[in-house]
Amino acid sequence: MHNIGDVISRKRRELGLTQSQLAQKLNISFQAISKWERSTAYPDIEMLPKLASALGTTVDVLVGYGGIVADYDSRYRGEDYYWGLCPNRLCYEIMKLLPPIRPYRLLDIGCGEGKDSVFMAKCGYDVTAFDISDEGIKKAKRLAEHNHVDVNFLRADIDDFRFDGEYDIIFSSGVLHFIKPQKRAELCEKMKAHTTPGGFDVLNVFVEKPFIKRAPDDGRDEKLRSPWRSGELFGYYHDWLFHICREEVFDCKSGGIPHKHCMDTLIAQNVDEDI
Repeated sequence: MHNIGDVISRKRRELGLTQSQLAQKLNISFQAISKWERSTAYPDIEMLPKLASALGTTVDVLVGYGGIVADYDSRYRGEDYYWGLCPNRLCYEIMKLLPPIRPYRLLDIGCGEGKDSVFMAKCGYDVTAFDISDEGIKKAKRLAEHNHVDVNFLRADIDDFRFDGEYDIIFSSGVLHFIKPQKRAELCEKMKAHTTPGGFDVLNVFVEKPFIKRAPDDGRDEKLRSPWRSGELFGYYHDWLFHICREEVFDCKSGGIPHKHCMDTLIAQNVDEDI
């Protein structure tokens, strides 16, 4: 349960609750809440579902995502941009398939420090983007301000995010390995349901291969990362039109240590009889 106190504190403050108000919801003392948030004590297992409900989240988020937040906040805390400032090559593929002849609505899931979101906004897309890292969102907002563009940046995690209406493009790169295998089908169905007719889901996922070692910058929370099976992503979109469907092994230097990844990439279009 490392960093569960940070998660409780953050969720409570997001809801505008004092420690006493949260304690009243749970019928416990505010001192217990204080001890949890200072990590000098932990909630009982039996209390976790009730605590998660009071905070508007899930037990998985309470016991898991605290480590992810700390990991990525640490990566993003410096002045330099951890992933650099060059846009993902998928941004150019989006522009080929759906040129910004009008401000198409784009959702960037797990935007990090905002390089892709800001680039797409500069090109004329109407961008909403979210990430679990406060440090990442702060830097993303600074990047947008520097480039004189408006991006609706939100701090949120994937499990808690509520899709708002429909998007012409749903984009996510290097993020979905934080989704547990049993929740992937549900997430893909949500993304599909919130993509406009004729719109695109543009996604990539890390794929586990026995001949590729775990990346050195995966940090101490390897158990929170779940690489996908080869072809798994494609199966969830079997009823959509594929524009790009590929699997590739590539070199990476994130974190300063050369290593390799295997990744499945999909650009799929929501096509119906009226398109």
